[in-house]
Amino acid sequence: MNRRQLMTASLAGAAGAALPAMAVGQTAKPGAGPVLLTISGAIGRSNRAALDPALDQLMAKQHVTFDKAFGFDFAALAAMRAVTIRPTLEYDGKPHRLRGPLLLDVLMQLGVGAQATVLLRALDGYAVKPTLADIARYRFIVATHLDDKPLPLGGLGPLWAVYDADRLDDFAGKPLNERFALCPWGVYHIEVQS
Repeated sequence: MNRRQLMTASLAGAAGAALPAMAVGQTAKPGAGPVLLTISGAIGRSNRAALDPALDQLMAKQHVTFDKAFGFDFAALAAMRAVTIRPTLEYDGKPHRLRGPLLLDVLMQLGVGAQATVLLRALDGYAVKPTLADIARYRFIVATHLDDKPLPLGGLGPLWAVYDADRLDDFAGKPLNERFALCPWGVYHIEVQS
């Protein structure tokens, strides 16, 4: 066995040992894992200090700034009440199950005001600016799972701010490739504006 085979076998064994623990319901404590979603701006609670341009490289390159923010890891989002939606996705034209907490619930945990507007920012720099009223009316979720599997980085995840376009009059009649313009996949930052 050469070094590469040994490393691959070792990593596969380590990953395999960790997976059964997750499968039987043992989850990390919220705040123990890497932050997947940072919310900044007009929020009432925070758990992190100002953006560090040296260490928060992606945010700095996308001109994000903040003095305080709240970071959610996967466990914290997964611990919230989940909603399942079944939209037909533009990428393959098939219905899929997407699951995650309502975005409104996530924002309300931080004391976001009823008149707020939010900027949803994706890893690739795509950004949209729905109102809180739109987020509530369209029942956006922060999808963590697609067809019962965690959304992968490099796919549509690890998080996707999305709604059930098939069941919303504002979108159901549109061509499939026009239904999700307000839904950034790979969402990682939300700026709340009052």
